[in-house]
Amino acid sequence: MNKKLFYMSVLGALLLASCRSVEKVMPVSFRHLSPTYKGIARLKTYDFAHPDIPPAFDGCRIAFISDLHYKSLLRGKGLQSLVRLLNHHTPDALLIGGDFHEGCEYVTPLLEALSQISPPLGTYAVLGNNDYGACYPALAEGMEKYGIHLLEHRTDTLWRGDSRILVSGVRNPFDLNQNGVSPTLALSPDDFVLLLSHTPDYAEDVSVENADLVLAGHTHGGQVTLFGLYAPMLPSKYGQRFRTGVKRNSQGIPVLVTNGIGTSRIRLRLFAPSEVVMIVLRSVAPE
Repeated sequence: MNKKLFYMSVLGALLLASCRSVEKVMPVSFRHLSPTYKGIARLKTYDFAHPDIPPAFDGCRIAFISDLHYKSLLRGKGLQSLVRLLNHHTPDALLIGGDFHEGCEYVTPLLEALSQISPPLGTYAVLGNNDYGACYPALAEGMEKYGIHLLEHRTDTLWRGDSRILVSGVRNPFDLNQNGVSPTLALSPDDFVLLLSHTPDYAEDVSVENADLVLAGHTHGGQVTLFGLYAPMLPSKYGQRFRTGVKRNSQGIPVLVTNGIGTSRIRLRLFAPSEVVMIVLRSVAPE
């Protein structure tokens, strides 16, 4: 076999393999934002194709944000930018991955601002390690007041006509004694299920069977990294494995980890840009 024929055969095999895959999550754009969106460096868009996504949800746009840590690197103007950005891109649903604040006095103004975003399918959230403290009652009461659905080991249903997808959330994923059974285990494998967990480690620590895509934050993308390739300090027991982007746990379930928006400890990001994630759902026929 000559070289040209060999390379064509390899390319054909790769294309055939990609055609067999009915579950794909692919970054399709990295849009660096102008200075008018102060505090948010980029909008990162993914296409997610899966046979469990009903045709009615094809093209459904789900915004995902996490780790606002208001006020840290994200301050007043940055929060206004975030609201403007999300309203401009009109997501169908908004998911929030926890670590809302850096002080109880910031809870009410933060939730008031987030309530200005009104996606037609609703806003859903889990809490992070920063949120399970003195401010927990204020957060829970504020979310109820402002129409943000708090998913504490609970699942909500998003409807389009007679079709549905599910959004499930993990309560305090660091306390496995209390929360070590994923809420997805009670769901049907035939439903399309998004699982919100503050930390990606949860998707490896326990079985998250029946979840089709896990959304997590907590790592800040490393926050301070060496050219975006390595983070000297990372809040994950799995090292660099779940630092940022799309990974898979040992069950083969995709885990999308966002860099988040704010910061902790020091108000600095280096090669770990703050970001808003947009996920575009694609319905595909089962094999």
